[in-house]
Order: sequence, then structure tokens, then C-alpha cells
Amino acid sequence: MNALILAAGYATRLYPLTQNFPKPLLPIGSKPIIEYIIEGLRKISELKNIWVVTNHTFFRNFQDWRKSRLDKTKVGIIDDGTQTPEERLGAVRDMEFVIEKEKINSDLLVIGGDNLFEFDLRNFAVQGQSHNPYPTVGVYDIGSKRIAKRFGVVTLDSKGRVAHFIEKPVRPHSTLVAMCLYYFPKESLLWIRRYLDSGENADAPGHYLSWLAREESVYGYLFEGEWVDIGDLKTYEKIQSRYSKKKSKKRS
Repeated sequence: MNALILAAGYATRLYPLTQNFPKPLLPIGSKPIIEYIIEGLRKISELKNIWVVTNHTFFRNFQDWRKSRLDKTKVGIIDDGTQTPEERLGAVRDMEFVIEKEKINSDLLVIGGDNLFEFDLRNFAVQGQSHNPYPTVGVYDIGSKRIAKRFGVVTLDSKGRVAHFIEKPVRPHSTLVAMCLYYFPKESLLWIRRYLDSGENADAPGHYLSWLAREESVYGYLFEGEWVDIGDLKTYEKIQSRYSKKKSKKRS
């Protein structure tokens, strides 16, 4: 099993913080967002490699971050070659880019580089393996239909499969949303090319999961605990303030 952290976006909604700096390296409390993700991935004993795919604009930032890390976990940094938001490949094409470049022929856990969470990924990986050859997506009850509008909204059937998946609906039918967290058994990796050849949206991975739910099968894994998708400046400032207060309490 390998893991891929998606970090090739330009995070324009967090300008000016991310105008010259990648969102996954922004600090939350005492460390960058991406370090929380790696901490979660390290708990999966079967994990062999962790890759981070970024763009050419921020490639040097990630190289510098890797050199400065005290943690000895090996992390590969991959440059997708784009330099502006207009040139971006999109998350789905970035996935295919890494799979082809690294010749990946094993199960792949994919996670967005702006996910902040405090739960264990081991059970997610185990369930993902058990549903081979079908992918598994992390789902979360966001608790508000107003907030759910910003995500892919899902419905699970009695067997835990995704029955409906609608990306950013105007009128969400539930508060259960898809996280940018996926487990792709190796048999399912070829389906990415089939999806791209069909001319579908290559940007948001939610569109790919929606297509997969119609064409094949996708299972959902319901997470409980704290999860935050850091999509805008207001959310980032709120979470940064909360974690800074936690750090101050620990010191006192």
C-alpha cells in the first residue's frame, strides 16, 4: 500500500496567505497542516511510500520543508509541472500523473493536503482493502445542510455503498459529505484513465467518485471525531486560533 497527498492546488481562496506559499505547509498550532496528515498515515503498518504531488511554483517550498523535517519518515515530492491556477492539471489528472510516473501497481490511499483530522486511518485502510476491487471514500456527518453545500453530498445504502453522490448541490439531501480521502485498490487504478477519456471533470475528485458510483461501486467509511477541510481564510484563522489556544493550555 502507498499513499498520495494532493498538494498541487493554488488555494486562491486563502490569498494573500497562499499567494506565494502552499496551503498544506501553513502552520496549525506548532506544525504545518501536512504533518498532521503524515502522523495519521504513519499509523498504517502496511504503508510503504508517501508521495506529495505539488506544482512547479511550490515545488521548492516542499523540498525545503522535507529537508527541515525532524521526523525520519521518507516523503517523495513530485512536481506536476504547472505554474499557475489556469494551468493546473486538476486532482484527478494529478493522481494519474503520479501513478504513471511512479509506476504504481499497488493499493493507493489518496488524501487532500488541506484535511485536518484527529482520527485513526488504520480502520479506514482495513475496510478499503476488504472492498477490493472497489474504492472506498471517507464520509463525515457535517451536521448542517448549509455547510454541506460546499462538499459532495452522499447517501449510503444498507451495505455501505454510495447510492447517491452529488457534488456541491444547491439543496443537499443530507448532511453526510465526502471527504477528500480515498482508498483505491490497485485493480481500480485503471479506471482513472477510463474516466478521463470520457471527457469528465478532472479537477474535483468528487466528480470522479460520483462517476465511479454510477459506473462501478464505491463504498463509504463513516468517520467520527474532528475533521476540518481548510478551504478558505476564515476557516483557517478559526482553526489556527483554536490550536494556538490548545498549545498555550498545555504549556500552562
